[in-house]
Amino acid sequence: MLLSMTGFGSARLEDADLQVSVEIRSVNNRYLKISTKCVEPYGVFEPEIDRLIRARINRGTVQVVLRIHRELSAEDFRLSPTAIQSYVDQLRAVHKQLDVGTVLGQLLALPGVVEDGDSTSSDPMELWPRVGPVVQAAADRLDKMRADEGTAMRRDLSENCAVIGRHLTHVAARAPQVVELFRDRLHERVQTLLAKFNVAIDRSELIKEVAIFAERSDIAEEIARLRSHLDQFAAVLEEPESSGRKLEFLSQEMFREVNTIGSKASDVEISKHTVEMKGAIERIREMIQNVE
Repeated sequence: MLLSMTGFGSARLEDADLQVSVEIRSVNNRYLKISTKCVEPYGVFEPEIDRLIRARINRGTVQVVLRIHRELSAEDFRLSPTAIQSYVDQLRAVHKQLDVGTVLGQLLALPGVVEDGDSTSSDPMELWPRVGPVVQAAADRLDKMRADEGTAMRRDLSENCAVIGRHLTHVAARAPQVVELFRDRLHERVQTLLAKFNVAIDRSELIKEVAIFAERSDIAEEIARLRSHLDQFAAVLEEPESSGRKLEFLSQEMFREVNTIGSKASDVEISKHTVEMKGAIERIREMIQNVE
């Protein structure tokens, strides 16, 4: 099963006291890179999110955006006697006659007097059992999109392999004719020269030239290897796990064989087929860049 490295998934939780929003985006990358954005004090969730993503994704750049809003209750706030006493002592030192009661409102507004329990007294990890499933749900939707796109990519890859296979069949049928055509052209030129200049030529030399050309232009081995690569490529597409690196390697090998066929054959018809095969391989290589 192929998986695309591009996808998006989101999920939300809205309770009476907690709102959680998770968005996960992934794009292609040769390696796995995870980036998590969340406000403090919920940065402690990053190792858990990282572990969750790594269990699902092998390659790609993954961006996770986590937003959390918790409704505060009366118990989440408390006065700091230490801070209040410090401010009062400092004010009295400035003015002995100061009536502290008249500035109580101002004292409450000073930094540190009222402590926010959401960031100081509670452990953010206590929320993970409620936040974790939301991250899981977003990852499930991301996986579904990646799988759907992977299915479409698998279909396109198979079609392009079929294109290569059809042109390869024509090349294999044409290859034996190339030597015969060269032999006929060589024989015709030799006969023309013999008639024009009235010279003799050793028949063994003619046979030797044809044999040399046949050896240099023999593409049977390249055809066999390319067929083997196509079979391996089809087998990888059927594997239960997405194997983008295998497909990438096979596409490189296919291009190598097609390039060799084109350079060795020295035939216009075969060259036309190699151009079409190269085009199909380029389309394959482009798609594979986005396969996990």
